[in-house]
Amino acid sequence: MPNTQQFASDNYAGICPEALRAMEEANRGSATAYGDDPWTLRAADAFRRTFETDCELFFVFNGTAANSLALASLCQSYESIIAADIAHVETDECGAPEFFSNGAKILVGRTTNGKLTPETIRAFVLGRTDIHFPRPKAVTITQPTETGQVYTLDEIRAISATCRELGLRLHMDGARFANAVETLGCAPAEMTWRAGVDVMSFGGTKNGMAIGEAVIFFDRALAEGFDYRCKQAGQLASKMRFLSAPWAVMFETGAWRTHAAHANACARHFARQVEGLPGVEIMFPVEANGVFLKLSETLTAGLHARGWRFYTFIGGSARFMFAWDSHIARVDALAADLRALTTADAA
Repeated sequence: MPNTQQFASDNYAGICPEALRAMEEANRGSATAYGDDPWTLRAADAFRRTFETDCELFFVFNGTAANSLALASLCQSYESIIAADIAHVETDECGAPEFFSNGAKILVGRTTNGKLTPETIRAFVLGRTDIHFPRPKAVTITQPTETGQVYTLDEIRAISATCRELGLRLHMDGARFANAVETLGCAPAEMTWRAGVDVMSFGGTKNGMAIGEAVIFFDRALAEGFDYRCKQAGQLASKMRFLSAPWAVMFETGAWRTHAAHANACARHFARQVEGLPGVEIMFPVEANGVFLKLSETLTAGLHARGWRFYTFIGGSARFMFAWDSHIARVDALAADLRALTTADAA
Protein backbone atom coordinates (compact mmCIF):
# COMPACT_ATOMS: atom_id res chain seq x y z
CA MET A 1 0.00 0.00 0.00
CA PRO A 2 2.65 2.66 0.88
CA ASN A 3 4.21 2.37 -2.58
CA THR A 4 0.95 2.82 -4.47
CA GLN A 5 -1.13 5.08 -2.24
CA GLN A 6 -2.45 8.20 -3.94
CA PHE A 7 -3.82 11.45 -2.55
CA ALA A 8 -6.17 12.54 -5.32
CA SER A 9 -9.18 11.94 -3.08
CA ASP A 10 -10.01 10.67 0.38
CA ASN A 11 -12.50 8.43 -1.44
CA TYR A 12 -9.51 6.35 -2.53
CA ALA A 13 -9.04 5.04 1.02
CA GLY A 14 -10.14 1.59 2.08
CA ILE A 15 -12.43 0.69 4.96
CA CYS A 16 -11.06 1.51 8.40
CA PRO A 17 -10.71 -1.42 10.85
CA GLU A 18 -13.55 -0.28 13.10
CA ALA A 19 -16.06 0.01 10.26
CA LEU A 20 -14.98 -3.31 8.78
CA ARG A 21 -15.28 -5.03 12.15
CA ALA A 22 -18.76 -3.61 12.61
CA MET A 23 -19.88 -4.94 9.24
CA GLU A 24 -18.42 -8.35 10.00
CA GLU A 25 -20.22 -8.44 13.34
CA ALA A 26 -23.47 -7.32 11.72
CA ASN A 27 -23.06 -10.12 9.19
CA ARG A 28 -23.48 -12.84 11.81
CA GLY A 29 -26.92 -14.30 11.47
CA SER A 30 -30.00 -12.52 10.19
CA ALA A 31 -31.71 -9.31 11.24
CA THR A 32 -34.95 -7.51 10.50
CA ALA A 33 -34.85 -5.51 7.26
CA TYR A 34 -35.30 -1.81 6.45
CA GLY A 35 -33.80 -0.43 9.64
CA ASP A 36 -35.81 -2.25 12.28
CA ASP A 37 -32.71 -4.01 13.57
CA PRO A 38 -30.55 -3.71 16.71
CA TRP A 39 -27.59 -2.19 14.82
CA THR A 40 -29.61 0.69 13.40
CA LEU A 41 -31.17 1.43 16.79
CA ARG A 42 -27.72 1.30 18.38
CA ALA A 43 -26.30 3.68 15.76
CA ALA A 44 -29.18 6.12 16.23
CA ASP A 45 -28.58 6.14 19.98
CA ALA A 46 -24.87 6.76 19.36
CA PHE A 47 -25.70 9.78 17.20
CA ARG A 48 -27.99 11.20 19.86
CA ARG A 49 -25.35 10.79 22.56
CA THR A 50 -22.68 12.31 20.35
CA PHE A 51 -24.79 15.32 19.39
CA GLU A 52 -26.39 15.62 22.84
CA THR A 53 -29.91 15.93 21.49
CA ASP A 54 -32.91 13.84 20.46
CA CYS A 55 -32.36 14.21 16.72
CA GLU A 56 -34.03 12.22 13.93
CA LEU A 57 -31.72 9.96 11.90
CA PHE A 58 -31.79 8.53 8.39
CA PHE A 59 -29.11 6.47 6.65
CA VAL A 60 -28.61 6.71 2.89
CA PHE A 61 -26.07 5.34 0.45
CA ASN A 62 -24.17 8.45 -0.66
CA GLY A 63 -23.58 12.15 -0.19
CA THR A 64 -25.51 13.33 -3.23
CA ALA A 65 -28.63 11.63 -1.90
CA ALA A 66 -28.05 12.95 1.60
CA ASN A 67 -27.67 16.55 0.44
CA SER A 68 -30.35 16.50 -2.23
CA LEU A 69 -33.06 14.82 -0.18
CA ALA A 70 -32.29 16.98 2.85
CA LEU A 71 -32.56 20.18 0.82
CA ALA A 72 -35.71 18.94 -0.93
CA SER A 73 -37.32 18.50 2.48
CA LEU A 74 -36.71 22.17 3.29
CA CYS A 75 -38.34 23.90 0.35
CA GLN A 76 -41.09 23.77 -2.25
CA SER A 77 -40.52 23.53 -5.99
CA TYR A 78 -41.10 27.28 -6.44
CA GLU A 79 -38.53 28.22 -3.80
CA SER A 80 -34.74 28.43 -3.84
CA ILE A 81 -31.60 27.36 -2.01
CA ILE A 82 -28.70 29.74 -1.42
CA ALA A 83 -25.28 28.11 -1.85
CA ALA A 84 -21.66 29.10 -2.48
CA ASP A 85 -20.54 29.12 -6.09
CA ILE A 86 -18.18 26.18 -5.59
CA ALA A 87 -20.46 24.20 -3.26
CA HIS A 88 -20.69 20.51 -4.11
CA VAL A 89 -24.47 20.75 -4.47
CA GLU A 90 -23.95 23.31 -7.23
CA THR A 91 -20.95 21.94 -9.12
CA ASP A 92 -20.82 18.19 -8.57
CA GLU A 93 -24.27 16.70 -7.99
CA CYS A 94 -25.64 16.74 -11.53
CA GLY A 95 -28.66 18.87 -10.63
CA ALA A 96 -29.84 16.37 -8.00
CA PRO A 97 -31.05 19.01 -5.48
CA GLU A 98 -33.22 20.59 -8.17
CA PHE A 99 -34.41 17.18 -9.37
CA PHE A 100 -35.46 15.83 -5.98
CA SER A 101 -37.11 19.11 -5.00
CA ASN A 102 -39.06 19.12 -8.26
CA GLY A 103 -37.39 22.31 -9.42
CA ALA A 104 -36.20 24.42 -6.48
CA LYS A 105 -33.47 26.66 -7.86
CA ILE A 106 -29.97 26.99 -6.43
CA LEU A 107 -28.96 30.64 -6.09
CA VAL A 108 -25.19 30.91 -6.37
CA GLY A 109 -23.34 33.32 -4.11
CA ARG A 110 -19.93 34.40 -5.38
CA THR A 111 -17.13 33.64 -2.92
CA THR A 112 -13.34 33.68 -2.76
CA ASN A 113 -12.98 30.75 -0.40
CA GLY A 114 -16.23 28.81 -0.66
CA LYS A 115 -17.75 30.50 2.38
CA LEU A 116 -21.13 32.18 2.34
CA THR A 117 -21.60 35.34 4.37
CA PRO A 118 -24.67 36.89 5.99
CA GLU A 119 -24.36 39.77 3.52
CA THR A 120 -24.56 37.44 0.51
CA ILE A 121 -27.60 35.68 1.95
CA ARG A 122 -29.33 38.94 2.78
CA ALA A 123 -28.74 40.29 -0.73
CA PHE A 124 -30.51 37.31 -2.29
CA VAL A 125 -33.49 37.49 0.03
CA LEU A 126 -34.02 41.23 -0.06
CA GLY A 127 -32.89 41.87 -3.64
CA ARG A 128 -36.02 40.40 -5.21
CA THR A 129 -39.33 39.82 -3.45
CA ASP A 130 -41.67 39.67 -6.43
CA ILE A 131 -43.60 36.59 -7.54
CA HIS A 132 -41.40 36.15 -10.63
CA PHE A 133 -38.35 35.20 -8.53
CA PRO A 134 -37.93 31.83 -6.77
CA ARG A 135 -38.44 32.67 -3.11
CA PRO A 136 -35.34 31.85 -1.00
CA LYS A 137 -36.17 29.25 1.64
CA ALA A 138 -32.97 27.43 2.56
CA VAL A 139 -29.25 28.04 2.90
CA THR A 140 -26.61 25.33 2.58
CA ILE A 141 -23.04 25.64 3.83
CA THR A 142 -20.24 23.13 3.31
CA GLN A 143 -18.15 22.30 6.38
CA PRO A 144 -15.25 22.21 5.53
CA THR A 145 -15.65 24.13 2.27
CA GLU A 146 -14.55 22.86 -1.13
CA THR A 147 -11.30 24.77 -0.60
CA GLY A 148 -10.63 22.92 2.65
CA GLN A 149 -11.40 25.87 4.89
CA VAL A 150 -13.50 25.62 8.01
CA TYR A 151 -16.33 27.89 9.08
CA THR A 152 -15.68 29.11 12.61
CA LEU A 153 -18.41 28.75 15.20
CA ASP A 154 -18.98 32.49 15.10
CA GLU A 155 -19.37 32.41 11.32
CA ILE A 156 -21.96 29.64 11.55
CA ARG A 157 -23.83 31.47 14.29
CA ALA A 158 -23.87 34.66 12.23
CA ILE A 159 -25.26 32.82 9.21
CA SER A 160 -27.82 31.08 11.39
CA ALA A 161 -28.95 34.37 12.93
CA THR A 162 -29.42 35.79 9.45
CA CYS A 163 -31.43 32.73 8.44
CA ARG A 164 -33.70 33.08 11.46
CA GLU A 165 -34.21 36.76 10.81
CA LEU A 166 -35.16 36.11 7.18
CA GLY A 167 -37.22 32.95 7.70
CA LEU A 168 -34.70 30.54 6.13
CA ARG A 169 -33.68 27.02 7.09
CA LEU A 170 -30.00 26.13 7.43
CA HIS A 171 -28.46 22.93 6.04
CA MET A 172 -24.88 21.83 6.55
CA ASP A 173 -23.11 19.61 4.01
CA GLY A 174 -20.81 17.72 6.35
CA ALA A 175 -19.13 15.32 3.94
CA ARG A 176 -15.95 15.92 5.97
CA PHE A 177 -17.67 17.01 9.17
CA ALA A 178 -15.32 14.93 11.34
CA ASN A 179 -12.32 16.82 9.96
CA ALA A 180 -13.97 20.15 10.81
CA VAL A 181 -14.74 19.00 14.36
CA GLU A 182 -11.09 18.06 14.86
CA THR A 183 -9.91 21.38 13.44
CA LEU A 184 -12.05 23.43 15.82
CA GLY A 185 -11.73 21.01 18.73
CA CYS A 186 -15.36 21.54 19.63
CA ALA A 187 -18.28 19.30 20.50
CA PRO A 188 -20.41 18.29 17.49
CA ALA A 189 -23.41 19.97 19.10
CA GLU A 190 -21.60 23.32 19.21
CA MET A 191 -21.04 23.29 15.46
CA THR A 192 -24.55 22.18 14.57
CA TRP A 193 -27.84 22.59 16.41
CA ARG A 194 -26.52 24.87 19.14
CA ALA A 195 -25.18 27.12 16.37
CA GLY A 196 -28.55 27.05 14.59
CA VAL A 197 -28.16 24.29 11.99
CA ASP A 198 -31.51 22.62 11.21
CA VAL A 199 -30.37 19.58 9.26
CA MET A 200 -27.00 18.09 8.38
CA SER A 201 -25.61 15.55 5.95
CA PHE A 202 -22.87 13.68 7.82
CA GLY A 203 -20.30 11.94 5.64
CA GLY A 204 -19.21 8.44 6.59
CA THR A 205 -17.43 7.41 3.41
CA LYS A 206 -14.64 9.97 3.70
CA ASN A 207 -14.28 9.14 7.39
CA GLY A 208 -13.34 5.51 6.74
CA MET A 209 -16.58 3.69 5.98
CA ALA A 210 -17.24 1.63 2.88
CA ILE A 211 -20.50 3.33 2.05
CA GLY A 212 -23.19 5.36 3.73
CA GLU A 213 -24.04 8.86 4.91
CA ALA A 214 -26.39 10.05 7.62
CA VAL A 215 -29.02 12.77 7.44
CA ILE A 216 -29.60 14.35 10.83
CA PHE A 217 -32.67 16.48 11.55
CA PHE A 218 -32.10 18.55 14.67
CA ASP A 219 -35.62 19.90 14.25
CA ARG A 220 -37.68 16.71 14.17
CA ALA A 221 -40.68 18.47 12.60
CA LEU A 222 -38.65 18.95 9.42
CA ALA A 223 -38.23 15.18 9.08
CA GLU A 224 -41.92 14.62 8.34
CA GLY A 225 -42.17 12.31 5.33
CA PHE A 226 -38.41 11.98 4.91
CA ASP A 227 -38.62 8.19 5.14
CA TYR A 228 -40.91 8.28 2.11
CA ARG A 229 -38.45 10.52 0.27
CA CYS A 230 -35.71 7.98 0.90
CA LYS A 231 -37.84 5.12 -0.36
CA GLN A 232 -38.95 6.99 -3.48
CA ALA A 233 -35.34 7.95 -4.27
CA GLY A 234 -34.08 4.37 -3.97
CA GLN A 235 -32.20 5.20 -0.78
CA LEU A 236 -33.99 2.88 1.65
CA ALA A 237 -31.54 0.05 2.29
CA SER A 238 -33.17 -3.32 2.84
CA LYS A 239 -30.13 -4.59 4.76
CA MET A 240 -29.87 -1.35 6.67
CA ARG A 241 -27.61 -2.81 9.33
CA PHE A 242 -24.66 -2.72 6.96
CA LEU A 243 -25.06 1.06 6.61
CA SER A 244 -25.71 1.72 10.28
CA ALA A 245 -23.38 -0.70 12.10
CA PRO A 246 -20.17 1.17 11.22
CA TRP A 247 -21.58 4.39 12.65
CA ALA A 248 -22.29 2.70 15.98
CA VAL A 249 -18.75 1.40 16.37
CA MET A 250 -17.08 4.55 15.01
CA PHE A 251 -18.87 6.66 17.62
CA GLU A 252 -18.49 4.20 20.48
CA THR A 253 -14.73 3.86 19.97
CA GLY A 254 -14.06 7.47 19.05
CA ALA A 255 -12.52 6.28 15.78
CA TRP A 256 -14.42 8.89 13.76
CA ARG A 257 -12.40 11.64 15.43
CA THR A 258 -9.13 9.72 15.61
CA HIS A 259 -9.14 9.03 11.88
CA ALA A 260 -10.08 12.61 11.03
CA ALA A 261 -7.29 13.93 13.25
CA HIS A 262 -4.78 11.73 11.43
CA ALA A 263 -5.96 12.93 8.01
CA ASN A 264 -5.73 16.57 9.11
CA ALA A 265 -2.25 16.00 10.54
CA CYS A 266 -1.07 14.48 7.26
CA ALA A 267 -2.31 17.53 5.36
CA ARG A 268 -0.44 19.88 7.71
CA HIS A 269 2.67 17.69 7.48
CA PHE A 270 2.64 17.83 3.70
CA ALA A 271 1.98 21.58 3.63
CA ARG A 272 4.93 22.27 5.92
CA GLN A 273 7.25 20.34 3.61
CA VAL A 274 6.25 22.08 0.39
CA GLU A 275 5.67 25.59 1.72
CA GLY A 276 8.19 27.99 0.24
CA LEU A 277 9.36 25.73 -2.56
CA PRO A 278 10.06 27.69 -5.76
CA GLY A 279 7.12 27.60 -8.11
CA VAL A 280 4.79 26.19 -5.44
CA GLU A 281 2.05 28.25 -3.82
CA ILE A 282 -0.38 27.04 -1.16
CA MET A 283 -3.58 28.63 -2.42
CA PHE A 284 -5.79 28.30 0.67
CA PRO A 285 -5.13 27.97 4.39
CA VAL A 286 -4.73 24.31 5.34
CA GLU A 287 -7.50 23.85 7.91
CA ALA A 288 -8.70 20.27 7.35
CA ASN A 289 -7.42 17.33 5.31
CA GLY A 290 -6.84 19.01 1.95
CA VAL A 291 -3.92 20.94 0.46
CA PHE A 292 -4.40 23.03 -2.69
CA LEU A 293 -1.25 23.97 -4.60
CA LYS A 294 -0.71 26.30 -7.51
CA LEU A 295 1.85 24.57 -9.71
CA SER A 296 3.40 25.37 -13.05
CA GLU A 297 2.58 23.15 -16.01
CA THR A 298 6.10 21.72 -15.78
CA LEU A 299 5.69 20.71 -12.14
CA THR A 300 2.23 19.29 -12.78
CA ALA A 301 3.52 17.22 -15.70
CA GLY A 302 6.53 16.13 -13.66
CA LEU A 303 4.39 14.79 -10.82
CA HIS A 304 2.18 12.97 -13.29
CA ALA A 305 5.25 11.46 -14.93
CA ARG A 306 6.38 10.15 -11.55
CA GLY A 307 3.08 8.37 -11.13
CA TRP A 308 1.19 10.79 -8.89
CA ARG A 309 -2.53 11.24 -9.41
CA PHE A 310 -4.42 14.37 -8.38
CA TYR A 311 -7.24 16.59 -9.54
CA THR A 312 -6.71 20.06 -10.93
CA PHE A 313 -9.58 22.47 -10.31
CA ILE A 314 -10.75 25.49 -8.26
CA GLY A 315 -8.62 28.25 -9.68
CA GLY A 316 -6.31 25.80 -11.44
CA SER A 317 -5.05 24.35 -8.17
CA ALA A 318 -3.71 20.85 -7.72
CA ARG A 319 -5.67 19.24 -4.89
CA PHE A 320 -4.20 16.67 -2.52
CA MET A 321 -6.53 14.98 -0.04
CA PHE A 322 -5.41 12.91 2.95
CA ALA A 323 -7.43 10.16 4.55
CA TRP A 324 -7.61 7.99 7.66
CA ASP A 325 -5.09 5.53 6.15
CA SER A 326 -2.58 8.00 4.71
CA HIS A 327 0.96 6.74 5.28
CA ILE A 328 3.40 9.40 6.41
CA ALA A 329 6.17 7.73 4.38
CA ARG A 330 4.06 8.06 1.25
CA VAL A 331 3.27 11.70 2.09
CA ASP A 332 7.00 12.28 2.45
CA ALA A 333 7.62 10.61 -0.91
CA LEU A 334 5.17 12.99 -2.60
CA ALA A 335 6.84 15.99 -0.97
CA ALA A 336 10.29 14.70 -1.93
CA ASP A 337 9.28 14.29 -5.57
CA LEU A 338 7.86 17.80 -5.66
CA ARG A 339 11.01 19.15 -4.02
CA ALA A 340 13.20 17.37 -6.57
CA LEU A 341 11.14 18.70 -9.45
CA THR A 342 11.33 22.29 -8.20
CA THR A 343 15.11 21.96 -7.85
CA ALA A 344 15.41 20.64 -11.39
CA ASP A 345 13.04 23.31 -12.69
CA ALA A 346 15.06 26.05 -11.03
CA ALA A 347 18.29 24.72 -12.53
